[in-house]
Amino acid sequence: MNQPDNLSILVTDDHTLFRRGTMMLLDSFDEVGSVDEAENGKQALEKLSENNFDLILLDLEMPVLDGWETAKKIVSKYPEVKIIMVSMHDSLQIISDLIEIGVHSYLLKNADPEEVHKAIVSVTNNDFYYNQLVSKALHKKIQKNGIDKGVARRADISPREIEILQLICQELTMKEIGEKLFVSEQTVHTHRKNLMKKTKAKNAVGLVKFAFQNGIATI
Repeated sequence: MNQPDNLSILVTDDHTLFRRGTMMLLDSFDEVGSVDEAENGKQALEKLSENNFDLILLDLEMPVLDGWETAKKIVSKYPEVKIIMVSMHDSLQIISDLIEIGVHSYLLKNADPEEVHKAIVSVTNNDFYYNQLVSKALHKKIQKNGIDKGVARRADISPREIEILQLICQELTMKEIGEKLFVSEQTVHTHRKNLMKKTKAKNAVGLVKFAFQNGIATI
């Protein structure tokens, strides 16, 4: 896995102790160049309008503007910013709905530092990170909606695109996929762009969700 470098991260949480503690943890990661803070969604959006952040750690429940509404605004206005939602809630329905709107991953607030680090690297490199909770949320949605294995044909997804989608689900980077398939990284990016258009996915985590729900990949 390629390592991100000099990341700029915004930590948004209304609890000062948790926010500052998270900032100290992030500062200890080699990949992180700068860390800023916001105490609610409104303040986070103001900072996003003034600064270029690569990633935001976003609390779900906050006063003034909560994480849910903030995430929707970020996806719409700043689609290049990666979003990792953090919360004490482990509701699979909430997680599934957040992924639906374009959030790149979901962590519990009691996640250990190693998982936080892994999530940041994966979201930066692969556009998503799915842990056990996210996998369970996707699996529950599959059980509820069922699997339609004819969707790839109807969406005009080619065998090569299916192959690339399966490798994306294995958390390979675009460079790693290119090397595995003996094509250029740019070619892989083009295929991913076409997949997102065909599946109406907002980002790679949307592609992963699509693949799982339609039997292209398995959890």
